Amino acid sequence: MNDLQAKILTKMQELTLAALATTTEDGKPWTRYVVVRADEQMNIWFATFKGSRKTRQIARNPEVHLVLGVADLQTAVSWLQIQGRAVILDDPATKQAVWYDRLNPIFSGPDDPNYVVGKVTPYRIEYYMMNKREPEVWEA
Repeated sequence: MNDLQAKILTKMQELTLAALATTTEDGKPWTRYVVVRADEQMNIWFATFKGSRKTRQIARNPEVHLVLGVADLQTAVSWLQIQGRAVILDDPATKQAVWYDRLNPIFSGPDDPNYVVGKVTPYRIEYYMMNKREPEVWEA
């Protein structure tokens, strides 16, 4: 793993709020907040509802974009712009692996039939710093 990959993973390995953009049925962008976490292979995971708009949009067009890394402007140092392809998974092993306790008010548990998991496989990540004009770029 190189230095850039390490910096990217540091930003994504804890649960963090991200803006996820998909494409609507009529080709328009649609963005919403999701809570994400990355694994060591830089896959990005999030929980969602089986019948949600985002699951339908991802099924139609798996190309997605995420922005994450800034929770507060006073402490903002860097952020990520991520292009990737998403898939919605509902197998029990994946649902259990992605589950975390803060989902309890939303779903009855990892076996809830309305709970599914989004997986984003990035192919381009731009790492921006507040004091630099150009990002560092990672590509798969």
